[in-house]
Amino acid sequence: MKLFTSVHDVPNIKQFVNDALALKASPYANQDLGKNKTLGLVFMNPSLRTRLSTQKAALNLGMNVMVMNMDKEGWALETQDGVVMNGSTVEHIREAAAVMGEYCDILGLRSFPKLNNRDEDYNEDFFTKFVQYCGVPVVSLESATRHPLQSFADLITIHETWNPLRVGANAKPKVVLAWAPHVKALPQAVPNSFAEWMCKAQQENMLDFTIAQPEGYELSEDFTTGAKIEYDLETALNGADYIYVKNWSSYKEYGKVLTYPDGWMMNNEKLGLTNDAKVMHCLPVRRDLELSSEILDGPNSLVIQEAGNRLWAAQAVLKTMLEELK
Repeated sequence: MKLFTSVHDVPNIKQFVNDALALKASPYANQDLGKNKTLGLVFMNPSLRTRLSTQKAALNLGMNVMVMNMDKEGWALETQDGVVMNGSTVEHIREAAAVMGEYCDILGLRSFPKLNNRDEDYNEDFFTKFVQYCGVPVVSLESATRHPLQSFADLITIHETWNPLRVGANAKPKVVLAWAPHVKALPQAVPNSFAEWMCKAQQENMLDFTIAQPEGYELSEDFTTGAKIEYDLETALNGADYIYVKNWSSYKEYGKVLTYPDGWMMNNEKLGLTNDAKVMHCLPVRRDLELSSEILDGPNSLVIQEAGNRLWAAQAVLKTMLEELK
């Protein structure tokens, strides 16, 4: 694996989930793989879970780690070719990415969308050029359109907590991605990626997948093929075993926060409509806006376990890359 940007980079997701859980059971068994290897983590935007979990994953594998917060510590980068750099940009991505590749065996990159121009964001120009010029394997730490390490951790969490023997359980879990309110426009990267991974898992007969959102908040069909779409939250929640709560801005009216009816925040009353569902969120979460405190502090919340599994998702990806570097 020379690139990890989406579920399409994973040959067998069932095996990949099992690999991650094996690492969780024995975190330090592969430290020789990373000996004398360096992981570079490049952040264009803030990070908590992604930075700490990926750094810890590399250390578990015996790697050295270097972190660069480009938004604060680096030069302003130019990405367009054929321009005279007589403005605010100081260094071209051609040289910057190539130099990072000289110092590191694997690179991780995090870069958010601007939410101004859909074609520009969904073209993933910055990420694509970074991969092109750095010359080493690259892990997506979140891009304009996807957050694959988060989605991989989400699937791990569902797999390890699902108990088909409990009373009233379905033969396979019903997973619902539920839109939630927010005070500002957020990217579609997390819901895009979650939908993409869940649709793939549904193809593998691992689960059933539904997306619930108000009218106007439909995601790109490139990520949702095979998902059941609902516009009524209560209908979607009926019989749900897992609810993944997340806000996103409009894709069709790109980056906009549209009007929506009341009643889209998950609380215990809505939880009563489900099959005693476990509730997930990628974090950070705005309490009592996106998701009620009574759920976050209650027995149905998986958000901390889910965040913990970010470590094993990252470690499984890095292990696979290191095995191919040897």
